[in-house]
Amino acid sequence: MDKEELRAVQAPLKEKYKTSPEKAEWILEAEGKLGEGIACNVPTDAGEVEAGLHPATGGDGTQTCSGDMLLEALVACAGVTLKSVATAMEIEIAEGTVRAEGVLDFRGTMAVSKEAPVGFKSITLNFELDTAASGKRIEKLIELTERYCVIYQTLKNNPELNTSVSIR
Repeated sequence: MDKEELRAVQAPLKEKYKTSPEKAEWILEAEGKLGEGIACNVPTDAGEVEAGLHPATGGDGTQTCSGDMLLEALVACAGVTLKSVATAMEIEIAEGTVRAEGVLDFRGTMAVSKEAPVGFKSITLNFELDTAASGKRIEKLIELTERYCVIYQTLKNNPELNTSVSIR
């Protein structure tokens, strides 16, 4: 997809969202079924994922860790956003890699230390790009990728988070 094709696809959506802002708000959903043992089965567009304990919390490594899934979502979103922005800016990228590294202190989630946070202490997003674009253009590309990446901004800005329960 080139810049003009991207604009052609997005222009009617942008116009609709400008004239009818309520149509820009969508509800995205995910659902999982509690599985055997300590597991949760999550259907995805790519197939079902069985999430379980990370080896650092007693898992055997055969199930997907939800922390890894969070980092994978960040990588996927940042990669798609970067490619979209690069297309709009007409920056050619021969190939590239997006990597997210998160630091977790498992003492928090294992209730070993109340001082240790439950969750990631830090996340670093790394881009390795094969491109002839100038340093200033790459700076702008990364700035815009950060600005428009949904997962990046969600992690950065702490959305309102609520919990509910219903008993059958």
